[in-house]
Amino acid sequence: MKRVLRSPAVQALLGWLVAAYIELIIVTVRWRFENRAPVDEIMSGSEGLIALFWHGRIAQGMACRPLLKAKPRRVMISLSADGEFIAKAAERLKIQPVRGSAARGGGPDKGGSRAFREALMFIRSGGVMILTPDGPRGPREELPLGPVQMARVANCPVFVMSLAASPALALSSWDRAKVPLPFARGQVVLEGPLRVPPHSSSETLERVREEWQSRMRAGQARAEALLAARQP
Repeated sequence: MKRVLRSPAVQALLGWLVAAYIELIIVTVRWRFENRAPVDEIMSGSEGLIALFWHGRIAQGMACRPLLKAKPRRVMISLSADGEFIAKAAERLKIQPVRGSAARGGGPDKGGSRAFREALMFIRSGGVMILTPDGPRGPREELPLGPVQMARVANCPVFVMSLAASPALALSSWDRAKVPLPFARGQVVLEGPLRVPPHSSSETLERVREEWQSRMRAGQARAEALLAARQP
C-alpha cells in the first residue's frame, strides 16, 4: 500500500486534491488578523523576508496566501516521499517549493545545505521564504537554530504567523495537524518584524532561538484563545 501511495501518479493526484481543497478554504474561511499592518507594509516593499509557522498549521498557512499579496513566495519542503505530494500541491497553489531539510541529531544532510543557499538567494531577491521549522518530523513545536541562522545571514525581517481555525479536522499525525473545514472561522496572530543582528555570537543566536520559540508557542495559544472567544 505504501508503494502505491508513493507512486508518481498517486502523488500527483493527492497534490491536485490537496490544492483544490485549499483553494476552497481560501475563499470560504472567515479570517481575522491581529497586528496585520506591519506585514502589509513590508509586503508592499521590495525587501525579502521569512515567514514562520508550525508544521501542524500548514493547511491554514496555505489558506492565508492572500496575505502575501503579489510578493514572490516559496516554501521549504523535505525531500521525503511524504513531502512529494505537498510539494505538488504547493506548486498548484503558485508557491514554488525549495526541497530539502536540515539534518537532526548529527544525521546525514537531507539536502538542507543546498536548500539553505537557495532560500538565501530567494530572500535577497525580495521574496517571502515560508518555513515550518519543526518539520518534517518534529519534535513538535520546537524551533531549531536553522531559521535564526538564515535570518542572520540574509539580514532580513522575520514574521511569526500563528493560525487557528474552527471547525477543523484534527489529524492523528505527529504534528497534530488541523485542517479547516469550509466556511470555518479563522484567526491569525502576526508578530514582527523580528531581526537578528548580523554579527551575533553563538550565544546570542541561541537566546534568539529560545525567544522565537516562546513567541511562536505564545502566539499559537493566543490565536486559539481569540478564536474560542468568537464561537457562538
